[in-house]
Amino acid sequence: MQPVATFSIVAFDPEQGDVGVAVQSKFLAVGSVVPWAQAGVGGLATQAWANIRYGPDGLKLLAEGLSAEQVCDQLIADDPGRDQRQLGIVDAQGRVAAYTGSACMPWAGHYLGAGYTVQGNILAGARVAEAIAEAFEMAQGELAERLVIALAAGEAAGGDRRGRQAAALYVARTGGAYGGNHDRYVDLRVDDHPEPIVELERLLRLHRLYLTTSDPAALLPITPELTCEIQTMLSEAGYYAGPADGKFETLTRSALETYGGVENLEMRLTSLDEHKIDPLVLDFMRRKRE
Repeated sequence: MQPVATFSIVAFDPEQGDVGVAVQSKFLAVGSVVPWAQAGVGGLATQAWANIRYGPDGLKLLAEGLSAEQVCDQLIADDPGRDQRQLGIVDAQGRVAAYTGSACMPWAGHYLGAGYTVQGNILAGARVAEAIAEAFEMAQGELAERLVIALAAGEAAGGDRRGRQAAALYVARTGGAYGGNHDRYVDLRVDDHPEPIVELERLLRLHRLYLTTSDPAALLPITPELTCEIQTMLSEAGYYAGPADGKFETLTRSALETYGGVENLEMRLTSLDEHKIDPLVLDFMRRKRE
């Protein structure tokens, strides 16, 4: 078994209630090992000579009401290989705990902040963890974006001293999954890539386009001029056979909905009853036309 030489951040967002983990490593498919999270319960990262049982066992203990520190203490106490483990935990109240075993490969350590914990091993130095913490505290937006920004800062500060291979982002939100019946809000993995964080950033942008709903404040009125453009683009794509007359009638709407279904844009076409359209849909259609 190889050590999961990694830097990661586990964090809680008190405004949304999101809990998430972001990780990068010189380790194939690191997302299958390190990140664990459950909405209303907490999250954790298990790494170094990772004990994957820390994931399900830790979430179970958190769900039973133990604090992050209590869970950390219990997991470590029950593990004879504790000296080679590394662990970061945040609970649903934003309390944090971390552990770095004495036999973890240097540089190894962790940093505790308000509602988050950063941990890493086989890193270029302590500055990597500090950079992750600083970037996370300064970042704006949803937890997912803040976590990826923090990862990028860690990489810029030197990252894993062996190089990079994989990255992952997992954010749990109650009812946040596709369909609304699970907490798997964001679950993105880059298993093997020369620039895993760059690729993770790209995937997160696609996730926002395809799997989140429109911002009501950003919606655009479907004017006759805009309808003509939509009709032309749909016609060129083979979805619309009517005239480009600027009338947003049943035929045009049906063609747009069919197009959206094929391109997986249905979550951003829910405002058509209001004769409004998401600008991201228009941007998608225009770029496809180029």
